[in-house]
Amino acid sequence: MRISKRSIHNVALLTLIGVATAAPGQDSANDAPRGGARQSTSDQGQAAMDRLEGAVSRGKTDAVRLPEPVLPATDNPADRRRAFDGLRKRIPAPDMEARARAAQARGEASLAVERERQARALRQALGLEPTKEQALAKAPPAVTAKGWVPVLFVSSSMPISTLRNYAMQIEKVHGVMAFRGVPGGLRKMGPMAKLTAQILRVDPGCEGPNCVMRDVQLIVDPIVFRQHRIAQVPALAMIPGDPTQAYCERDDESPRAAHIVFGDSALSGMLDEYARLGGKEEVSHAQALLVAR
Repeated sequence: MRISKRSIHNVALLTLIGVATAAPGQDSANDAPRGGARQSTSDQGQAAMDRLEGAVSRGKTDAVRLPEPVLPATDNPADRRRAFDGLRKRIPAPDMEARARAAQARGEASLAVERERQARALRQALGLEPTKEQALAKAPPAVTAKGWVPVLFVSSSMPISTLRNYAMQIEKVHGVMAFRGVPGGLRKMGPMAKLTAQILRVDPGCEGPNCVMRDVQLIVDPIVFRQHRIAQVPALAMIPGDPTQAYCERDDESPRAAHIVFGDSALSGMLDEYARLGGKEEVSHAQALLVAR
């Protein structure tokens, strides 16, 4: 078959056109994956940020809900033995132990001071101890010019009105009212504190720490009762020295009265009877104070 040159030329031209047409298609195909990769990377980054934000949020929530740490309880003897062995093998620290002991001593001293302060405030509120102002204005100890102190032996079983009358009279002669014991026993000071306040308040209807109290000393002294063989009350004795000294600091050989007067009568009548028994010198000063008031 005869082949013309023109046909060959046409075939070559068509081939070039096909190649030129295919090139843009390939470039478009190559560009499409690049754009898709950029979009996929952006999505993955956003998803990672979302996961990080969620993890932080969950961490905060879990931290709030975490329980307080507790030591595990164990009954295993081996674990306990290891724990004690570790304590025994600890390195000694003398300086730290000395500081700890000093801190403990300071704490105990501070606690003792605070207890005494509160006890004093309670005694002042109940009228068992004068305030600072009352202590400054208080008279000297109840000792007469000749050294004898009127001591009136009484009991908590006596009527409050009788005890109050005796307190008013004994105040005039700077005397002392003595009890053998306290209501309810020595371990219960509350009833005695209440009784003391009822006896010494000038106004029986007053309540609280600001009530005016009589200047009379009340003592609880079983030894002075035994020394003077007091079997009934009221009774009066003129005791030399200071009968208000704590009985735990005295003995059975401490000074005692020469006479005892028994009977439920006014203080003036008891003083007169004491003088009649031979104690005129002992009661002379107390009688003068009682008449002067």
